[in-house]
Amino acid sequence: MSLWLCLRLHQLPLQCLERREEQAVAVMAKQRVLRRNDCAAACGIREGMSTATVHALAGDGALRLLERDTAAERRCLMQLCCWAYSITPQLFTWREDCLQLEIGGCLTLFRGLERLLAEVTDGIGRRGYSAVYGLAPTPGAAWLLSFAPTGTALDATAPLEERLAPLPLALLDRFADVVDSLRRAGLHTLGDVLALPGSALSRRCGRDFTLFLQQVLGQREERQACYQPPASFTDAYWFGYEVKANGELLPAVQLLLQSLCTFLRNTQLYTSEIRWQLIGLDRTVREVSVRSTSSHSDWQAWQQLTAIRFERLQLAGGVEGLALECHELRPGQQESGDLFNPGRQGEPLGSLLDRLCSRLGLQAIEQVSCRDEHLPELAVHTCAGQAGDSATVNQPDAQRPFWLLPRPQVLRQSREQLYWTSALTLVYGPERIEDNWWQEAVSRDYYIARDRRGQHYWVFRDRLARQWFIHGIFA
Repeated sequence: MSLWLCLRLHQLPLQCLERREEQAVAVMAKQRVLRRNDCAAACGIREGMSTATVHALAGDGALRLLERDTAAERRCLMQLCCWAYSITPQLFTWREDCLQLEIGGCLTLFRGLERLLAEVTDGIGRRGYSAVYGLAPTPGAAWLLSFAPTGTALDATAPLEERLAPLPLALLDRFADVVDSLRRAGLHTLGDVLALPGSALSRRCGRDFTLFLQQVLGQREERQACYQPPASFTDAYWFGYEVKANGELLPAVQLLLQSLCTFLRNTQLYTSEIRWQLIGLDRTVREVSVRSTSSHSDWQAWQQLTAIRFERLQLAGGVEGLALECHELRPGQQESGDLFNPGRQGEPLGSLLDRLCSRLGLQAIEQVSCRDEHLPELAVHTCAGQAGDSATVNQPDAQRPFWLLPRPQVLRQSREQLYWTSALTLVYGPERIEDNWWQEAVSRDYYIARDRRGQHYWVFRDRLARQWFIHGIFA
């Protein structure tokens, strides 16, 4: 059976603009108070008041008036959708300030409704929002029940019509004319309307109103396009106070990274770069980019790299909010670890390189790689950048060492016996390499040689100079 949880963010117009509570703040729409915080309510400010009345009550400078920003509200709803996608894949936005989550299919995952609601409450609260809940078999009923007392709103065991009956018809603001007509006829609650015969209700109220009630009761199916994860990730954390110490940023960093990596795992995407935005009290934005040598979804690795970058930040102006953006998402496959001996796994090379690059800078790290050249001394080269940034030709099965001597060194030869630190025995070869004929011709026969201790060397005979050289040593 379907079970919908409605999250009605009744303070969204205010909380998407201002989260500090030490000053009276009101959000205006069409010269009327749309929402106000507790400090403004203590000053006597009420929703629906005109601008002139507000100024008369609060006085000059005692109250901040903000104009409603519907674009900011939509952005906040999309950020919350990214978070809610970790709870259920079936969700969508409802009206201008609600999220509808189908949770009937994920109750087993969260081991019951109580734990799921606790997870939702924790996630909403940590992001600086407040919401009221409604629980019902249909999205419309869940929204209506979000206006009911908590005991009724979350009591999914009681009959739906019984729970809806006490709610006032004034909630159906989409049908203002119909509601006004019903009120004049003495009908004031949903229970009064639901008690009418269906045929009489259709004649009196019209088809749209009747269809809405049928969808609320589950008699007609209501189709809504479910939320689809975007090609990028954005989330933000608002402190509600001025942050001046770098260490105070780290709890918010952990929360946002966990949200990002949960989103990445749910969408089976990975990233190699994230971008932080430090939002000041004056709304100035400072960006900090953090890069990794590989694409992954490990929030602890990202937290370690971010902490290194934040160590050098100077928060002179103070920070009010922290935003996380990630636009370079790509599909990938998670690296597998040792299931039975996870404690024996060493730190991956990529993690070490990430930390070195974060502390020393990208230009301080060089990588050794191969390129397509016949002469071995030209095939191996070093370049600046993190390992994995450029195409590296890896030949693990090649019969040659990766590390070469700076210059080939002459081998001593006595009675056709080659010597380096001791006598050498040729065990593999030859491999002929001829190149550079247009400048200074090179013709060599390469062999793998072994000494008495079992150490292997890469040697060659210069066919033009008729002399033996050692060029590399095998690990």
